[in-house]
Amino acid sequence: MAKIFHNFDSTDYFTGKSLQQLDCLNKASEYVQLTNQIEVRFMGLVKRLKSAYDICCGSDELSHIEKDYIHFYLAIRSIVLKLTKGDAPDTAQMNAKVRKMISEALQSEGIEEIFKLGDDKESKIDIFNEDYLAKIEKIKLPNTKIKLLQQLLARAIDDFKKINKVKGVDFSKKMKTLVDKYNERKADILQSEVLEDFTDEIIDLYHSLKKEKESFNDMGIDFEEKAFYDILKSLAVKYDFDYPEDKLIYLAKEVKKVVDDKAKYTDWNQRNDIKAELKAYLIVLLAENDYPPIDRDEVYKEIFEQAENFKKYNN
Repeated sequence: MAKIFHNFDSTDYFTGKSLQQLDCLNKASEYVQLTNQIEVRFMGLVKRLKSAYDICCGSDELSHIEKDYIHFYLAIRSIVLKLTKGDAPDTAQMNAKVRKMISEALQSEGIEEIFKLGDDKESKIDIFNEDYLAKIEKIKLPNTKIKLLQQLLARAIDDFKKINKVKGVDFSKKMKTLVDKYNERKADILQSEVLEDFTDEIIDLYHSLKKEKESFNDMGIDFEEKAFYDILKSLAVKYDFDYPEDKLIYLAKEVKKVVDDKAKYTDWNQRNDIKAELKAYLIVLLAENDYPPIDRDEVYKEIFEQAENFKKYNN
């Protein structure tokens, strides 16, 4: 572990006053996120350290300074896990002072409210509320800020998938591209403007998602009809054929009518007779509207999955 931190000055954590210790803990969590390679290595090592410490924490063989270093590393891991997964590990073996410091470190970075987004009790929070984005933008530690933006965007995309699966998957792929780019970063080229670029790209994608989520308003259709529109549109793009925009919107509305009619029973997606009837009606509908002769099973599959997904999360 000392090799990872040989360029990091942790003096304030061990000898400084409370605010200095807290600041050192925040900077240390930022430091281990310098590159994805360092972060993965650190998290793996501390996980093994915690397993060993859980077994022998009561031993007199461990010196006071050794325990202090163990608590230091565990505290950093707790913060990083909170940033990446939303859940901190069990801190039962940490002393009360370190547990309090972890809590204060998270609160001091202005992220406490953001993490409430993942709590069931806070399910009614609007994740597109600009106040949450504004809180993150005030964070001074760049890697910490990026991790929080990733978490906020991931939750926003997951919620959008419950309404529009096709577009939600598309945004997931875009986010993965950004995250992969961020994870491939090198420590020796990390300058402030590089991290700012990453931050701006994530925020831009966040705003694009917000705009897409509201796009149905300008089309004269509802959000569920927009999901079926996106399916029909994506297949037209995939197979490189033209289909009039007005007819596409009309067809999306008609598809929704068919789906609503056939999916009115709670167990509709478990009944083969209803699924077969839905497929038959969709095939006739597509044919009547001259939807190009592509693989109809694919069209049905996409529409069925969207209907199943929407009904699951929005009933």
